[in-house]
Amino acid sequence: MAQMGAEVIKIEHPQKPDFVRGLGPIVAPDISAAFQALNMGKRSLAMDVNTAAGREVFFDLVKRADLVVEGFRPGMLRKLGINYETARAVNPRIIYVSITGFGQDGPYANLAGHDLNYIGFGGLLGLTGTAEGPPIAPGAQIADVAGGAYMAVIGSLSALLARDRTGTGQHVDVAMLDGILPLMTLQLAEFWQGSPFKHRGQMPLSGALACYQVYPCADAEYVALGALEPKFWQGFCELVDKPEWVARHMEPQQADLIAQVGALFKTRTRDQWVAMAGDRDVCLTPISNLDEIANNPQLRHRGSVIPGDDQQPTRLGFPIKYSETPTKNPNEPAPRPGDHGREILRELGYSEKDINRLKGDAGFHEP
Repeated sequence: MAQMGAEVIKIEHPQKPDFVRGLGPIVAPDISAAFQALNMGKRSLAMDVNTAAGREVFFDLVKRADLVVEGFRPGMLRKLGINYETARAVNPRIIYVSITGFGQDGPYANLAGHDLNYIGFGGLLGLTGTAEGPPIAPGAQIADVAGGAYMAVIGSLSALLARDRTGTGQHVDVAMLDGILPLMTLQLAEFWQGSPFKHRGQMPLSGALACYQVYPCADAEYVALGALEPKFWQGFCELVDKPEWVARHMEPQQADLIAQVGALFKTRTRDQWVAMAGDRDVCLTPISNLDEIANNPQLRHRGSVIPGDDQQPTRLGFPIKYSETPTKNPNEPAPRPGDHGREILRELGYSEKDINRLKGDAGFHEP
């Protein structure tokens, strides 16, 4: 949202700031690499909203805000007195986005959970891995990002559009469990309509087909073969001089074909296979390691990866490209707890005397 031009104010508890600040390698005082990546371009206000004075400041922010985004368990902010209903009372146009694991209601609503739990409940984890092995935790947090963050942005933007039409805001209820289900639209639709494939490694796009598979190479690196359409598969078979494979493209049982293709890929290194495929339409690409991402020429050309320098680490650019409203890539570091607190309070009309009073009344903190 900050990259799309929004002013984002992060409210943190003065004694218990965001725990991600200390998670993983530290790149600056009180700032981890993870926190830096997630919070560049934001402003920080360190204040205890569990106090009367802190709630007053919160509602002063609500009066001028478009969105409130929160990630507490259902009912927690009602206990604090800063829930959607109280926010709406001071600003009927406010959009209040709540991100939880299981949603605001239902039998699981108050369960604790993390990404692995949500993709486990939702069936995605059970489909990830080979037919012979156990479920494998994916390499990224799918429920957190695709089911939570992305769904929250979609919900926020659609609610803003609705408010432009109706003049009123609303509560947007985002559950990460709900949000991962659309990622399995094809798999669930096929299964619910009678497809016999229901286990990991047996579905067409996750292990059952030789043409859509991950293969190890001679150097223990991997390639991804995505020759799903007949023309791509035929092109691959021509590339490797295996015309007898063409007719087996979508045959039901492919374990032996997968083994044959796998044996072939072990005759060359990953980069040799990629060079051999060249620009031919066979959908054969390398499986990149993390140390290769920053130098990927396509990602650098698109500005999706921004190389680091003496002042900033390598970081991600905004993934969507707009023709008329270009996004920005913040260069300032992620804020320390309360870095912008005083200026934010001044913008709300608080005097220096009032701001200093909040240090005692609301635990207001500035570095």
